[in-house]
Amino acid sequence: MSGVTLITMTDTPSLWVGNASGFYGDRLSAVHEMITGGPVDVLTGDYLAELTMAILGRDQLADPGRGYARTFLRQMRESLALILERRIRVVTNAGGLNPQGLADRLTELAESLGFDPRIAYVTGDDLLHRAEELGLDGPLTANAYLGAFGIAACLDAGADIVVTGRVTDASLAVGPAISHFGWTRDDLDALAGATVAGHVIECGAQATGGNYAFAGELRREGYDMDRPGFPVAEIHADGSAVITKHPGTGGAVTTGTVTAQLVYEIAGARYPGPDVTARLDTVRLEQEGPDRVRLSGVRGEAPPPDLKVGLTGLTGFRNEVDLLITGLDAREKAAWAERQLRAALARRRPEELDFEFVPAADPHGDTQDAATARLRVTARDHDPAVVGRPFGAAAVELALAGYAGFHLTSPPRDARPDGVIASHAFVPAAEVEHTAILPDGDRLVIAPPKTTRPLEEVPEPPLPPPLPEGPVREAPLGLVLGARSGDKGADANLGVWARDDEGWRWLAHRLTVDLLRELLPETAGLEVTRHLLPHLRAANFWIEGMLAPGTARRGGPDPQAKGLGEWLRARRLPLPESLLPAPGEARP
Repeated sequence: MSGVTLITMTDTPSLWVGNASGFYGDRLSAVHEMITGGPVDVLTGDYLAELTMAILGRDQLADPGRGYARTFLRQMRESLALILERRIRVVTNAGGLNPQGLADRLTELAESLGFDPRIAYVTGDDLLHRAEELGLDGPLTANAYLGAFGIAACLDAGADIVVTGRVTDASLAVGPAISHFGWTRDDLDALAGATVAGHVIECGAQATGGNYAFAGELRREGYDMDRPGFPVAEIHADGSAVITKHPGTGGAVTTGTVTAQLVYEIAGARYPGPDVTARLDTVRLEQEGPDRVRLSGVRGEAPPPDLKVGLTGLTGFRNEVDLLITGLDAREKAAWAERQLRAALARRRPEELDFEFVPAADPHGDTQDAATARLRVTARDHDPAVVGRPFGAAAVELALAGYAGFHLTSPPRDARPDGVIASHAFVPAAEVEHTAILPDGDRLVIAPPKTTRPLEEVPEPPLPPPLPEGPVREAPLGLVLGARSGDKGADANLGVWARDDEGWRWLAHRLTVDLLRELLPETAGLEVTRHLLPHLRAANFWIEGMLAPGTARRGGPDPQAKGLGEWLRARRLPLPESLLPAPGEARP
């Protein structure tokens, strides 16, 4: 062995993983920006959300050859040459319901451009053909959340591009790290650290100041918040990471922006995945420098024995029309329009016909917009013909026969499918054949973890000392706390955090489930659980059934609970003056 240098895992250079998509419809130019703006070893793209699976399922109803994110092909047409020139590897879940189909189209695209990349794909997540066997009750789509070891196997076999179906979002970053560092299933802390890093970057610009509660403060500090850059995770061999972005790109990476993403779409302190359960209550954040946040200390546990299965279904079809009502007697006009429309639809009345009245800001206002109310009419039915042209015609026919000043925002559209996310199911990991199709066409079945651990809630940790009694002032909660909220099927998550220890002491003692119910009356009667994350000075509230019956099916203006956190921050209550900015001080 004389003269041979042994390289240990801790000597292995860090892996730079940049994510250029947080959802299907994200910034099209982000791929090119990521590969030209600075160094990156692996480019990831997350295109799948629960609602996206339903959209892709509807695509496949029209054309079985579809079911993947077609925008990915447009991005590759523009950037593939540079990706291959710079030897950047690409990992994406854009395969959706048809990873083989996307891999085939990508091969055709590369050949048309004169390239021959090694393309692999991961499959096995689609359980639709086994829905009856597994007791999944006839969904539109049924996909198990696979882990990262199939991706790693593809990269180990020399793949330049790996296309997956439904894997966990974080797996897009974890798979390359497994391959790069040689981790095994026993490296639980390293897997957990990379999982948390992957969770931070999976939603793109949300880690660099997008959707950030204190964006105004960052703007006043001189950050360009109009076009945030996309995030990069520098993952190290022990699973720790630095979250950053390319120099010169907009946005900011701070402990605040990273915390905001960490508390997004989580439940408790245990963050379960197919390869590892990451303990979010062990995460430590440190601002290392401008746009550099170190993420360390993450502990990992064996994953649960079951895989989560995301189910989507179609409850029917829907259509909407907005009737605009200006000036006096708006409610009387709205009631008149409702009676007329119900009568006009009496012969073919939709199964559901909902009328939502939104009053004008000021019926006597200085602008017509301010003086205009809105009546939104939503029709749903299993038959698209019922809520298609007949519904639209009935609304239009009121134009000269209804209330004074009748007008619409736009002509009614054709009926469209009404997607709904059903409750998640769980199946034993051994029931799912997680398979990597390697670049040479060989099939490699990925064995499930041998060691598992049932998921249990972490007991609430000891609380910090309460704040001493002192003067209070009524003010919006958002002057003290940040928040980020989102959807998981029929449930909502609402993460709240404080930016200093004093704010954390107030949050831990005062922002209880009971106070949340007072501030957000719509949570009354729902099961709400609070989970504390002391190292992040954060609490996550899991609100069961708030979005029932499911994403994009619930009525109201916010069916995915994206604005729930900002509603909470706008609520006023007595707050300690010691936590509040001085009167006139610009914050947040």
